[in-house]
Amino acid sequence: MVAFLLVLVVVLAVLGGVHWYVWRRLVRDVTVAGGLPRRLGTVAVVALPLFSLAALTSSRAGAPFWFQQVVAWPGFLWLALLLYVTLALVVGEAVRPVLRARLERRAKAAAPVAVPASAPVAVPEPVSVPDSVSGVVTAPPAAEAPVDVSRRLFVSRVVGGSAAAVALGTVGYGAYGVLRGPRVKRVTVPLAKLSRAAHGYRIAVVSDIHLGPILGRAHSQRIVDAINSTQPDLIAIVGDLVDGTVENLGPAAEPLARLRARHGSFFVTGNHEYFSGADAWVDHVRELGLRPLRNERVEIAAGFDLAGVDDVAGESEGQGPDFGRALGDRDRARAAVLLAHQPIVIHDAVRNGVDLQLSGHTHGGQLWPGNYLAELANPTVAGLEQYGDTQLYVSRGAGAWGPPVRVGAPSDITIVELASKQA
Repeated sequence: MVAFLLVLVVVLAVLGGVHWYVWRRLVRDVTVAGGLPRRLGTVAVVALPLFSLAALTSSRAGAPFWFQQVVAWPGFLWLALLLYVTLALVVGEAVRPVLRARLERRAKAAAPVAVPASAPVAVPEPVSVPDSVSGVVTAPPAAEAPVDVSRRLFVSRVVGGSAAAVALGTVGYGAYGVLRGPRVKRVTVPLAKLSRAAHGYRIAVVSDIHLGPILGRAHSQRIVDAINSTQPDLIAIVGDLVDGTVENLGPAAEPLARLRARHGSFFVTGNHEYFSGADAWVDHVRELGLRPLRNERVEIAAGFDLAGVDDVAGESEGQGPDFGRALGDRDRARAAVLLAHQPIVIHDAVRNGVDLQLSGHTHGGQLWPGNYLAELANPTVAGLEQYGDTQLYVSRGAGAWGPPVRVGAPSDITIVELASKQA
């Protein structure tokens, strides 16, 4: 508990410092004291973090869903803007002295002052004013020249305005990418034990849809339309379908009932299902026509085993992954494909003779440079990699958590085409 409080204090201190820095560079340094722009900017820098705090905590606190929707847009978008405006301003610190020096050189070159060598130079005498105690005191030095103040204000506005424009453009384009919907990508995965009959078998892999206060029914429909247009043999939803309860998000998930694939649609839990009522969501997706795989497997008619395990977040509820139940006493001469939300279980998959693990969870980092942080916690952040005799494919996901923004990690639905080495 003490460690948690210390971490919380450090996080709040860092966020407070970042907000002060942004206020200083984007409000104080570019506006006139007492003016309306400064007052409005100050109010925004104080209010927006409060929206962010409400957006992050309202769901867990059980706030009404309409309230979650009201605070989500400004609160989450501000977090993304804060990241990129801070990065841009830090880069601007290197530009600031260079720009000021250039302006000073140009000012000197434009207005040179020539004094003849024979001309006497007048040295102004210090101005003194009478003092009742000592008699005479020297007047305080003159205020900074107006030209220097004007030059500094100009530099601050150029740097601050450029940083704000870069941040707004980055976040705007990243939000457009999410709201437009995921793009379909295709990956061919050769499996040594795959039968010739299963050569060319296509699995539509979608993860991290994250239905919630921002991404709703229209988001689901876009995903369903994209998947159905590929006419896959099988559909795999590998966790983090929702951020909220069935009561609030059931209507948003309803389009999933229209998913179509020759061998059906399958679902495994992600960590966010355990924040949202995993058992209720498992029952609901079953009603929508999806088959949950909870530490179990099925034999696919094409000639391979499809298994699914609960997410590791379920361990707190006694529902974590059970590889013995999902993969025990099976015929290891057959290829096995495992659905598991988090890539970190890949080593268990290797020990249990899995040929291919399909995962999500990482979002590919979602917001650059978040991919570097994701690499610290996951063996693979995105794409296909080999671990022993097991291949791991990690999708970047079809939605977004928190800010509905992706930068450097576009959302995707992946058609994984299995290839038999016997074909």
